[in-house]
Amino acid sequence: MTQIIEILEYKPEYLEATRKFLTQLTTRPIQLTEEAFRHTLASANSHLFFLLDDKAVAGMLTVGIYHSPTGGKAWIEDVVIDEAYRGKGLSKMLVRHAIDFVKSQGIPALMLTSNPKRTAANKLYQTMGFEQKETNVYRMNC
Repeated sequence: MTQIIEILEYKPEYLEATRKFLTQLTTRPIQLTEEAFRHTLASANSHLFFLLDDKAVAGMLTVGIYHSPTGGKAWIEDVVIDEAYRGKGLSKMLVRHAIDFVKSQGIPALMLTSNPKRTAANKLYQTMGFEQKETNVYRMNC
Protein backbone atom coordinates (compact mmCIF):
# COMPACT_ATOMS: atom_id res chain seq x y z
CA MET A 1 0.00 0.00 0.00
CA THR A 2 1.29 3.46 -0.91
CA GLN A 3 0.48 6.50 1.21
CA ILE A 4 1.75 10.03 1.75
CA ILE A 5 2.08 11.47 5.22
CA GLU A 6 3.10 14.87 6.52
CA ILE A 7 5.94 14.65 9.03
CA LEU A 8 4.83 16.69 12.02
CA GLU A 9 7.04 15.39 14.81
CA TYR A 10 10.67 14.47 15.19
CA LYS A 11 11.74 10.85 15.08
CA PRO A 12 15.35 9.76 14.58
CA GLU A 13 14.33 7.48 11.70
CA TYR A 14 12.74 10.45 9.89
CA LEU A 15 15.98 12.41 10.20
CA GLU A 16 17.99 9.46 8.85
CA ALA A 17 15.59 8.98 5.92
CA THR A 18 15.83 12.68 5.06
CA ARG A 19 19.63 12.58 5.21
CA LYS A 20 19.63 9.57 2.87
CA PHE A 21 17.39 11.36 0.38
CA LEU A 22 19.57 14.47 0.44
CA THR A 23 22.57 12.38 -0.69
CA GLN A 24 20.48 11.24 -3.68
CA LEU A 25 19.25 14.77 -4.41
CA THR A 26 22.56 16.61 -4.67
CA THR A 27 26.29 16.06 -4.73
CA ARG A 28 26.70 19.16 -2.57
CA PRO A 29 27.35 18.01 0.99
CA ILE A 30 24.47 18.95 3.28
CA GLN A 31 24.95 18.50 7.02
CA LEU A 32 21.37 18.22 8.24
CA THR A 33 21.58 18.41 12.01
CA GLU A 34 18.89 17.26 14.39
CA GLU A 35 18.38 20.88 15.42
CA ALA A 36 17.90 22.05 11.82
CA PHE A 37 15.53 19.17 11.12
CA ARG A 38 13.46 19.95 14.21
CA HIS A 39 13.37 23.62 13.18
CA THR A 40 12.01 22.65 9.75
CA LEU A 41 9.33 20.46 11.29
CA ALA A 42 8.33 23.20 13.75
CA SER A 43 7.96 25.85 11.05
CA ALA A 44 4.38 26.66 10.09
CA ASN A 45 5.67 27.52 6.60
CA SER A 46 7.40 24.18 5.90
CA HIS A 47 5.54 20.98 5.15
CA LEU A 48 7.63 17.82 4.77
CA PHE A 49 5.89 14.86 3.18
CA PHE A 50 7.10 11.25 3.01
CA LEU A 51 5.79 8.78 0.50
CA LEU A 52 5.51 5.34 2.07
CA ASP A 53 5.45 2.16 0.02
CA ASP A 54 4.42 -0.77 2.24
CA LYS A 55 5.57 1.32 5.24
CA ALA A 56 9.07 1.87 3.77
CA VAL A 57 9.99 5.52 3.16
CA ALA A 58 10.28 5.66 -0.63
CA GLY A 59 10.28 9.41 -1.27
CA MET A 60 10.05 12.90 0.12
CA LEU A 61 8.97 16.38 -0.90
CA THR A 62 8.80 19.71 0.91
CA VAL A 63 6.24 22.45 0.35
CA GLY A 64 7.19 25.93 1.55
CA ILE A 65 4.45 28.54 1.83
CA TYR A 66 4.83 32.28 2.27
CA HIS A 67 2.84 35.46 1.79
CA SER A 68 3.97 38.71 0.19
CA PRO A 69 2.16 41.84 -1.01
CA THR A 70 1.58 40.11 -4.37
CA GLY A 71 -0.19 37.19 -2.69
CA GLY A 72 0.35 33.74 -1.27
CA LYS A 73 2.93 31.54 -2.91
CA ALA A 74 4.15 28.01 -2.43
CA TRP A 75 7.32 26.28 -3.58
CA ILE A 76 7.98 22.61 -4.05
CA GLU A 77 11.46 21.74 -2.83
CA ASP A 78 13.61 18.66 -2.31
CA VAL A 79 11.67 16.15 -4.41
CA VAL A 80 13.37 12.76 -4.15
CA ILE A 81 12.26 9.23 -4.87
CA ASP A 82 14.65 6.61 -3.54
CA GLU A 83 16.69 5.02 -6.30
CA ALA A 84 15.17 1.60 -5.52
CA TYR A 85 11.63 2.91 -6.16
CA ARG A 86 12.12 4.99 -9.30
CA GLY A 87 10.18 4.28 -12.50
CA LYS A 88 6.96 3.36 -10.68
CA GLY A 89 5.07 6.66 -11.01
CA LEU A 90 5.68 7.64 -7.39
CA SER A 91 7.05 11.09 -8.25
CA LYS A 92 3.79 11.94 -9.97
CA MET A 93 1.83 10.76 -6.94
CA LEU A 94 3.98 12.88 -4.61
CA VAL A 95 3.76 16.01 -6.77
CA ARG A 96 -0.02 15.55 -7.19
CA HIS A 97 -0.29 15.42 -3.40
CA ALA A 98 1.67 18.67 -3.12
CA ILE A 99 -0.59 20.37 -5.68
CA ASP A 100 -3.71 19.24 -3.83
CA PHE A 101 -2.24 20.34 -0.49
CA VAL A 102 -1.39 23.82 -1.79
CA LYS A 103 -4.89 24.20 -3.26
CA SER A 104 -6.40 23.15 0.08
CA GLN A 105 -4.44 25.96 1.74
CA GLY A 106 -5.95 28.54 -0.63
CA ILE A 107 -2.60 29.42 -2.17
CA PRO A 108 -2.98 30.52 -5.81
CA ALA A 109 0.60 30.03 -7.06
CA LEU A 110 2.82 26.96 -6.88
CA MET A 111 6.37 27.11 -8.16
CA LEU A 112 9.45 24.92 -8.34
CA THR A 113 12.87 24.86 -9.91
CA SER A 114 14.48 21.85 -11.52
CA ASN A 115 17.95 21.28 -12.87
CA PRO A 116 17.77 21.07 -16.69
CA LYS A 117 19.84 17.86 -16.50
CA ARG A 118 16.95 16.15 -14.69
CA THR A 119 15.16 15.34 -17.93
CA ALA A 120 12.56 12.97 -16.47
CA ALA A 121 11.68 15.39 -13.66
CA ASN A 122 11.29 18.31 -16.05
CA LYS A 123 9.08 16.27 -18.36
CA LEU A 124 6.96 15.19 -15.39
CA TYR A 125 6.43 18.77 -14.19
CA GLN A 126 5.39 19.90 -17.66
CA THR A 127 2.93 17.02 -18.09
CA MET A 128 1.40 17.94 -14.73
CA GLY A 129 0.66 21.50 -15.86
CA PHE A 130 3.70 23.45 -14.69
CA GLU A 131 4.81 26.04 -17.22
CA GLN A 132 8.46 26.85 -17.71
CA LYS A 133 9.06 30.55 -17.11
CA GLU A 134 11.64 32.77 -18.74
CA THR A 135 13.45 34.00 -15.66
CA ASN A 136 16.78 34.11 -13.97
CA VAL A 137 17.23 32.49 -10.60
CA TYR A 138 19.92 34.04 -8.44
CA ARG A 139 21.47 32.60 -5.33
CA MET A 140 23.76 34.04 -2.72
CA ASN A 141 25.35 32.05 0.07
CA CYS A 142 25.21 34.10 3.24
